Amino acid sequence: MTLQDLGYSPALETYRKENGLDSFEVGRVIAEHKERYVVKTSDKEYEAEIIGNLRFTAQSRSDFPAVGDWVAISEYDEDKAIIHTVLPRKTSIERQAVGKHGEKQIIATNIDYAFIVQAVDRDFNINRIERYLTICHTSKVEPIIVLTKIDLITEEEVQQLTKAVQQREKDIPVVAISNETLKGVEAINHLIAKGKTYCLLGSSGVGKSTLTNNLLGKQQMKTAAIGEGTNRGKHVTSHRELLVLDNGGLLIDNPGMREVGIADSGSGMEATFDTIYALAQNCKFSDCTHTTETGCAVVKALGNGTLDEASYENYLKMEREKEHFESTVAEKRKKDRAFGKMFKNYKKGGYKDRYR
Repeated sequence: MTLQDLGYSPALETYRKENGLDSFEVGRVIAEHKERYVVKTSDKEYEAEIIGNLRFTAQSRSDFPAVGDWVAISEYDEDKAIIHTVLPRKTSIERQAVGKHGEKQIIATNIDYAFIVQAVDRDFNINRIERYLTICHTSKVEPIIVLTKIDLITEEEVQQLTKAVQQREKDIPVVAISNETLKGVEAINHLIAKGKTYCLLGSSGVGKSTLTNNLLGKQQMKTAAIGEGTNRGKHVTSHRELLVLDNGGLLIDNPGMREVGIADSGSGMEATFDTIYALAQNCKFSDCTHTTETGCAVVKALGNGTLDEASYENYLKMEREKEHFESTVAEKRKKDRAFGKMFKNYKKGGYKDRYR
């Protein structure tokens, strides 16, 4: 296997040479276990850890390696290596970090396509699909919607749900599959190209790990049945892992996400809700909130039925969430600057002199 088979590009090689990293070996992070990493090179796999300087200079968790990253390493023992630096990321799929205000969590990096997996038998929710779409659009990752467990409903219901998704999410490919009968799985296989990286996004229990096993042609990822009492999926996949498929594609299976917090600068929202943003160009006021203003083209479209009400309500909810996150980030940065200024004054001796 070559580095190119793992997705290595001429741009990364140019960066390596221009930044004096020729003496280091290059590999890709294929697994992470609490800041312990597995790095795959062209001929072997290493258990790796980051160098102390990288840990010291990291300003946030996003500066640490993530599954999908390309890293410069050096071997220090048999099958063990040190990660010296993370090479530039082509893409980075992120969400709001759960329980940490104003911070982001990296889901995976250097992704070309994301399969947004939604089961049709449980809490089927197009609003949730739009959340994943926004994350993908923000990251400049091409989304593909996968509807699973179609063997549990009728063909007519499958067609109705597929049509409902396509009406809301125009121009996004939609594939309906059954992991039990394997119907539609071959269509997924045909979408996967050699050397391209794909990831699976979705809640627990929607069939991501089972789909991974079907694409691999073997039972490699652990799976579990849905709880009958709660009808909820179990967190079977406990960590992210990059796998090489027989057709040469690269696939990352992710743990299920119950919370998909939006941490978007605007571009992702605009791509997901392009109809609303297009209508907004005709609003009377440039700062229109599209709720109660006179002359709002969005509200007008909602009233005459040309704008989907569910999509509009989801847009408002996600917009409020985005604004809250951005204000939290701004507040956090303000506090960090204040602390930095205080520490700088302390180092200059200002605080020492004050309390003498």
